[in-house]
Amino acid sequence: MAASDANAGYLDGPLITPGFLEDRSYQTALADAARETHTLVCLPTGLGKTTVSCLVTASRLADRGGTALMLAPTKPLVKQHADFYRDALDVPDDEIVVFTGDVRPDDRADLWESARIVMATPQVIENDLVGNRVSLADVTHLTFDECHRATGNYAYNYIADRYHADADAPLVTGMSASPGGDKEEILRVCENLGLAEVEVMTEEDADVAEHTYQTEVDWQHVDLPENVLAIRDALNEVITDRLTELQKLGVVNSTDPNMSQKQLNTARGRLQRLMNDDDSAGYKGMSIHAEVMKLRRATELVETQSVESLRRYFERQREQARSSGSSKASQRFVSEPSVKKAMRLAEEFDGLHPKFRKTRILLAETFGLEEGSRAIVFTESRDTAETLTEFLNESFDTRRFVGQGDKEGSDGMTQKEQTERLDAFRAGEFEVLVSTSVAEEGLDVPDVDLVLFYEPVPKGIRSIQRKGRTGRASEGKVVVLIADDTRDEAFFWMSRNEEKRMEEELRKLKGMAGEVEAQLTQGSLDEFGGDADDASSDADEAEASADAAEPEQKGQAGLGSFADEESDSETSDGETSDDKARDEAKHGDTGGVDDDAEEAKDADAVAAVAGTDEESVEIVADQRELDSTIARDLSTRDGIETRLETLAVGDYVLSDRVVVERKTTADFLDTLLGEDRSMFEQVGDAVRSYARPVVVVEGDDLYGQRNVHPNAIRGALASLAVDFGASVLFTDDEDDTTELLATIAGREQEASDREVRVHGEKADKTLDEQQEYVVSSIAEVGPVTARALLAHFGSVEHVVTADEEELLDVEGVGPVTAERIREVVGSDYAG
Repeated sequence: MAASDANAGYLDGPLITPGFLEDRSYQTALADAARETHTLVCLPTGLGKTTVSCLVTASRLADRGGTALMLAPTKPLVKQHADFYRDALDVPDDEIVVFTGDVRPDDRADLWESARIVMATPQVIENDLVGNRVSLADVTHLTFDECHRATGNYAYNYIADRYHADADAPLVTGMSASPGGDKEEILRVCENLGLAEVEVMTEEDADVAEHTYQTEVDWQHVDLPENVLAIRDALNEVITDRLTELQKLGVVNSTDPNMSQKQLNTARGRLQRLMNDDDSAGYKGMSIHAEVMKLRRATELVETQSVESLRRYFERQREQARSSGSSKASQRFVSEPSVKKAMRLAEEFDGLHPKFRKTRILLAETFGLEEGSRAIVFTESRDTAETLTEFLNESFDTRRFVGQGDKEGSDGMTQKEQTERLDAFRAGEFEVLVSTSVAEEGLDVPDVDLVLFYEPVPKGIRSIQRKGRTGRASEGKVVVLIADDTRDEAFFWMSRNEEKRMEEELRKLKGMAGEVEAQLTQGSLDEFGGDADDASSDADEAEASADAAEPEQKGQAGLGSFADEESDSETSDGETSDDKARDEAKHGDTGGVDDDAEEAKDADAVAAVAGTDEESVEIVADQRELDSTIARDLSTRDGIETRLETLAVGDYVLSDRVVVERKTTADFLDTLLGEDRSMFEQVGDAVRSYARPVVVVEGDDLYGQRNVHPNAIRGALASLAVDFGASVLFTDDEDDTTELLATIAGREQEASDREVRVHGEKADKTLDEQQEYVVSSIAEVGPVTARALLAHFGSVEHVVTADEEELLDVEGVGPVTAERIREVVGSDYAG
């Protein structure tokens, strides 16, 4: 791409804006390679990976036409890429569109048809693919930014699978500064995305080095004061005691409170096997294990964060222990004498955590002696981000930067607030940005003079991302704070060793492109049906993956009736419900920046079904079911039609008479404990609207997972079947539920020739139901206790005016419940 004389030193070419993109040889070399085949591009943070993708996109659109799609994990990053592409490419702004959960699904479908370049979060594209709103057939270039996320069930993997299967001329570019901790991880990312080659540029390459500056890394050690160590020691005493109990059960070999997380995970696996064998020791041990994890978190906070963060954590644990249906682990935690001692010591502590003091000193040196102007402080804890911001503001102009999702005791930041905060930081309106992990990855945070890790992070990938915030345009400095004789030291060595492994693996990969290509060709590209040698070839298009296996018949009672009985009538007299209306907030879209799963609740919906005949079988799924993988997995099968709706009744509609309400075992038990009182009302609505309502209870350990009496569980199941007339079916996991839904839908629509028809609406509550709802919400007493209170006192008014002694006369109301009720109804409102 030669530049004209007027724009010497800048790139020129088809669709490239003249005089905008600086001509850097390493970027053009990477783009040349990425144009030839599916490529993983590895380049240090801040050196223009986005430019590489932009050059490939321009080339593909000029040569092939079609649409380009670029995916990034967060909304601000998507917007940032869109702004860059609009400046860098000679493409009308309205043909470069942004897809996030803020854009209505129907609007996205229309925009897709007219767009030339789409920038999107992966969950939105995943939802649109599952819902058949968009097609990848005409996409000629797909970029996965921060592609190291392509592991497990992350949306990138599903989209890559669909792209290689559906696109007429696919070309994939993956981009990351830190693709994995070792060769296996890097190859796994390549396999998941169907990448054939790895192109690596490091700061050691001559043409890269001229565009980078030296970044000095300094590890600063601090000692914890005696009063902080006393808090830690009190907590460790309890951890040792609980580990001794687990040792007696034979699931751990040590009682060292500093044992590794890996060892604790192994112990959990052993306990799970005992529970699977219905061994009571497993249930007891799992509760102890949960308490150990709470204690370890408390210890980590006091060691590596601050005493104030620990105080906030203790308060949340006390509130949790007071709540209805709290676990034994929570109750033991707050009642243990040594924990109470730690709580008392934390309340009495009035000094500064040494990391607070060290942070202030380092910032003073940066802005004073070194004449710096901007710094970023990274911390793992939002509590620490808030308290540290408040502390530093006494000396420097400091602002916090956190994710969108609200957390206990902490408000998040909206996308608009995040954008404004970063713009102000770039403009030099304040000196210090205290950030959680949300600013680690990809965001165009301005080059700073100091990056301070308030604590080491255990993953090398995250460490590299953090360090990349400095040393871009001038020499930078990185300081990592380490509290001696704490988990900080372990995390430091874990991260440092992983970084070294990553650097070594990348060097190896750089020198063995042929071997990597051969390895990947045998794996991911054969699976995807792609052509590693020439991704731009249209020949030999791959067929979709093999048909899904025939689901195993579980032989559960009630399945046969779906094919044999013919009844179009709707039930009309189901029992009135005891519980509150469907909990909308449970499934709502929060669109968090640092929590990608929340993006999946963006007003999309899913429906899918397996079928083998020419006519497809259809499932309509509620949009709020996107938390699970069920709809996504169904959508990849042959013979699937999907429809997305916000269902007033049910989670999945399988025919004109069958609706499914899906509950995990945790959801089911929450109903009995009063934490989510919506299930019975949802089933009541289903009974009134469909002739064959089904309740699917998904998961294991229904009787041992929570502190609920088995007879209460049996009573609830009996009520669903006998009082409501619903079929109750059990599945092992999401995969099993997927098979069950496909089986029922196939039997209904193929064997019985029934159609899918969505109908029904939420019923208005009767007066009794409204009264039960009001009382059940007081101190979260739940529906059963609410009915008992109303039966005893006769009205809501008499319930709320009763004193503790009168409340104790009601069956099922103990001293704790009576005290909570009086506290809620008698306390002054402090809002």
